[in-house]
Amino acid sequence: MKAATQTETWQWSSGNSVKPAQDLVAVEEPLEIQIDTRPISVTMRTPGHDEELAVGFLYSEGLLQNQDQIAAIKPYPRNESGNAINVLLKPEVKIDFARLTRHVFASSSCGLCGKATIEAVHQNFPPVNSNFQISNEILLKLPAILRKAQEAFELTGGLHAAAVFDLFGNLLVLREDIGRHNAVDKVLGFGLRNGTAPFSEHILLVSGRASFEIMQKALAARIPLVAAVSAPSSLAVEFARESQQTLVGFLRGDRMNVYSRPDRIKFS
Repeated sequence: MKAATQTETWQWSSGNSVKPAQDLVAVEEPLEIQIDTRPISVTMRTPGHDEELAVGFLYSEGLLQNQDQIAAIKPYPRNESGNAINVLLKPEVKIDFARLTRHVFASSSCGLCGKATIEAVHQNFPPVNSNFQISNEILLKLPAILRKAQEAFELTGGLHAAAVFDLFGNLLVLREDIGRHNAVDKVLGFGLRNGTAPFSEHILLVSGRASFEIMQKALAARIPLVAAVSAPSSLAVEFARESQQTLVGFLRGDRMNVYSRPDRIKFS
């Protein structure tokens, strides 16, 4: 599946006349995620790495803990468009579907009380306990690495990215998607499928803003430091502080804002 598709457009710029042209736009299609043919969620995503997206979503919802619980991942046979994926679990795996939070925590504007929301999440995912440190010099280099690796964004200008780095600034995985939360699920799914999750000594970097949902997903994967090129939301800041996560915003050029646990960053 392609992340971008070509479409007709009419281009205009100051001092020039309107002219027909071709443009690449990011693909957006629904994906239904199932467990043993039971529909769990429908998300609008950019096709590609759908298995990672499904696994990462189930991992961040607390329904899966490791790769060994999965028997197989297959497209749903009755969906000819390929927009349904079925995660088949081993017979001994019991799923508590009451743990699902997506229908409750759908967005940062869900209207719930922040404190009640955070306490509900912590019933499934306790605060992180990590004393690792990373230098500010390494942290400042990460956005340029992320931007250089954003191949689909280079074509369309319309995709978010999420990436996981180690403490030395090495890029472990980067995924792009039209939905920022989907990009995070894809990198988490990669980690679970490849045995590198939980990411207890890693950094999650996102290309846009840091929302409550991204912080929740990072907590599920035990990520102690989340950095964003743009701003955090108020609930993301509150969640980070309650969850003992380091939250960095406006990580650009030679600056950053640290909203919680600055002790994990070695400033020079």
